[in-house]
Amino acid sequence: QEQLAFVRDALGPQFKSAGLQTKIYAFDHNFNYDNMPDQEDYPVKIFEDAQAASYFAGSAYHNYGGDKSELLDIHAKAPTKDIIFTETSIGTWNDGQNLGLRLLEDMREVGLGTVNNWSKAVIVWNLMLDTERGPFREGGCKTCYGAVDLNSKDLSTLRKNSHYYVVGHLSAVVKPGATRIGTSGFSQEGIAYSAFKNVDGSYAVVLLNETNDASRITFSDGDHHFSYETPAKSVVSYTWKK
Repeated sequence: QEQLAFVRDALGPQFKSAGLQTKIYAFDHNFNYDNMPDQEDYPVKIFEDAQAASYFAGSAYHNYGGDKSELLDIHAKAPTKDIIFTETSIGTWNDGQNLGLRLLEDMREVGLGTVNNWSKAVIVWNLMLDTERGPFREGGCKTCYGAVDLNSKDLSTLRKNSHYYVVGHLSAVVKPGATRIGTSGFSQEGIAYSAFKNVDGSYAVVLLNETNDASRITFSDGDHHFSYETPAKSVVSYTWKK
């Protein structure tokens, strides 16, 4: 109720009068609403107020509780509003520097899982920390790792963690303004992927193989095709021109 009123009556009108194009996203918290029944469908309840809804681009989510399937529910109830995924972290609590474990799970749940559930953006948290897991504000996370960790002793040695490669795989082939597109003809347990069409007409696919076996997969856009053997326990990015 407070967020609805604040944006509807104060922030939104001020942005509009100042000519600011900055987007406002509702909620910005966990898939499970911290198991608080009165918070269920938080952004949808805001969008039910037409005046308030006019100031919101959409809603934003984190994955520290609940499941990414909540994004499907929100999209179904508010299909004209954007969804973005704005925070996930690695740290001591989830074996955050175990690259093999974290890359596969984070790509499944965050890199591909949110995008395949209508999220238009993926943001990881934090981008860079040092080997003392800082800097942080008092009350902030003291157990987090960065996408990249900088050695605090020499200030030059870098450790690249799973989120570095999540961002790397997606950004290597999916360019600004790309559109996620549908796929058909292939489904296998343990293999997940997203396909995109870039603004220059090229295609991109990011594919995760969590199985214990390599899998040869053929990609076709109707005019061109190629096959590639995706290694076991790997993430692979592909791009080709139309």
